[in-house]
Amino acid sequence: MVPEREPQDREKGVWRFQLKVWSVAVVCILLLCVCFTVSSVVSHNFRYSKTVKQLSKLQEYQQYYPSLTCIMEGKDMEDWSCCPTPWTSFQSSCYFISTVMQSWTESQSNCSVMGADLVVINTNEEQDFIIQNLKINSAYFLGLSDPEGWRHWQWVDQTPYDKNVTFKRSGEPNNLDERCVVISFRSEEWGWNDVHCHVPHKSICEMKKIYI
Repeated sequence: MVPEREPQDREKGVWRFQLKVWSVAVVCILLLCVCFTVSSVVSHNFRYSKTVKQLSKLQEYQQYYPSLTCIMEGKDMEDWSCCPTPWTSFQSSCYFISTVMQSWTESQSNCSVMGADLVVINTNEEQDFIIQNLKINSAYFLGLSDPEGWRHWQWVDQTPYDKNVTFKRSGEPNNLDERCVVISFRSEEWGWNDVHCHVPHKSICEMKKIYI
């Protein structure tokens, strides 16, 4: 009788082993489901929290700017960069073309009220973008001046003056009494001119993009 029971014992052993394997597999699957659920909840809560913060920041900025134009940026396209309407955006800045004729000081004050400064042009690419929005029969103040009249040019935001991005117009600057700078269209091209600061011109304001 003993030999007849060995196959049964062997079958029971195999069955117990398979049961243990399946039990382990089921536990692993359940753990994976729990981890996935927790991960989804955490991810959802993170996104929800981020969205709430973004809306809060948006409402805060809209106290100062009634209307904002925003675009999605960032690696995951989850961040927003905004400019006040109808400002235009280029790289990390927003630009506003003021058609009000004012002195250089008044123009800077006007920009300051809007949380900006007169424009600081750092690259040729930036200037190429700006001039697309200008009228060829007007001159526009830049945020560049020579307060002491010794050709020590200074940007309003203390950005170092780059001589590679400069007047590039023959004969300019040409007058020690002209201590402010405009960009204008003359001789079939855009260029910079030194002008008297008290003479009214249009202007260009620049501010950093608003990130939410």
